[in-house]
Amino acid sequence: MIANFLLLVIISLINESIEEKVHYIFPEFPYKESNKNEVMLREVEAACEKGCYGRNGVSKVLCIRQCVSPSCYRDLYQGDLLEEGEVDVRLNSFKGCFIQRYNRSRP
Repeated sequence: MIANFLLLVIISLINESIEEKVHYIFPEFPYKESNKNEVMLREVEAACEKGCYGRNGVSKVLCIRQCVSPSCYRDLYQGDLLEEGEVDVRLNSFKGCFIQRYNRSRP
């Protein structure tokens, strides 16, 4: 009887943990993938990569993103840094933010 009760409690706890989904909310910036946008972003990233020499993994990625656009980095990553192995669901928003702010700064 006690074994059955414990089994039900364990199953209940497992079900609760499975149902709990983490919803991360971050600012979303639309990004239109085009050759022009991708080339521009790659050029800026390549220049920034030189300043992040010696870093690896997530540390290097975040260093490059901060260099590419400090304000977009602040808006999207500073409050919740990317972790090793994490899928970066914020990347397209970062690209959209960068393109948006870059286009605004042009005469």
